[in-house]
Amino acid sequence: MTAPPIRVLVADDQPLARRGLRGILESEPGFEVVGEAVDGADAVGQAERRRPDVVLMDIRMPRMDGLEATRHLSALDPPIDVIVVTTFDLDEYVFGALRAGASGFLLKDADPDLIIGAVRAVHGGGGLIAPDVTRRLIHRFAAVEPARSDDPALAELTPREIDVLLGIARGLSNAGIAGELVLEESTVKSHVGRILSKLDLQSRVQAVIYAYETGLVLPGDGPSEAPGRDLSAGGASGPGDGR
Repeated sequence: MTAPPIRVLVADDQPLARRGLRGILESEPGFEVVGEAVDGADAVGQAERRRPDVVLMDIRMPRMDGLEATRHLSALDPPIDVIVVTTFDLDEYVFGALRAGASGFLLKDADPDLIIGAVRAVHGGGGLIAPDVTRRLIHRFAAVEPARSDDPALAELTPREIDVLLGIARGLSNAGIAGELVLEESTVKSHVGRILSKLDLQSRVQAVIYAYETGLVLPGDGPSEAPGRDLSAGGASGPGDGR
């Protein structure tokens, strides 16, 4: 039986940008653009009525910006996945959107294949889009964020969950984590779900930020380097990744 299409809402105050994203999505089978929103308030209203699977959300929009709209959509029950679409110089707006619950972000000049892949990944339960670019932003802003190394929630994680959290911070896929930790991919997915629940996080992107904020990973650590601090509490075997 054919899977239902992935339903996408496009939110951008520029008509040309909306048409471009719609054209990319509608050129591929398996996607349905259910609406176009002209600002954040419109995006929230349409999302609540139409219940898309994924929202492609611009940040700088009138009336309500994409950051506030992302907070609204992330707080719904169930939440609606948001991919922030931005330019690379949005600084704290991007970091704020990720902390607000966005499942990932894309650059406005992203290749169409990356946009298609990003929507599919988020709809499939992934979240860390374009890991190399994401890491650059998180490194930049985690460096000036106050550390929360004493967060008691971190002590609730098992050594294996620490392994998986480290992998999430490195931008690994579930398959990548499973390969490193010699686990089934379904087991990794279960670990990620427990990590997000224990840390009261909404997405694996927020888990990446959490790892930096707590000092589990330090700004400047490369994607395959060891973490900045050993918080494995009982012999975690090294970096891993999650959902």
